[in-house]
Amino acid sequence: MLPAQHRMTRSTEFGATVKQGVRAAQPDLVVHVRRDPDGVAGPLIGLVVGKSVGSAVQRHRVARRLRHVARSLLDELDSADRVVIRALPGSRDAASARLRQELLSGLRRSHKLMNARR
Repeated sequence: MLPAQHRMTRSTEFGATVKQGVRAAQPDLVVHVRRDPDGVAGPLIGLVVGKSVGSAVQRHRVARRLRHVARSLLDELDSADRVVIRALPGSRDAASARLRQELLSGLRRSHKLMNARR
């Protein structure tokens, strides 16, 4: 489970990350990353699992798997990182190892894009 201090809960944080951050698309996920200049509390991670993923049971299963995968990658994030993970319909059938690899790849690509913007 993702620790409470690393959960993104406010819609303004979600909106700012999606609109102002960089995006890295993967086959089963889209990863949005933004660096918060005031981010001293540690990285925040939010999930978006829409109805296109499947039924409520399937969406909750995907969300649980993504939270578990995101927790394992917290050490690779900067304390100012704000991450929104949007699940695509293919995530419903993807293995956890594949979701982890796609999330890791998306995070690395996003960080490269952020550094290129500077």
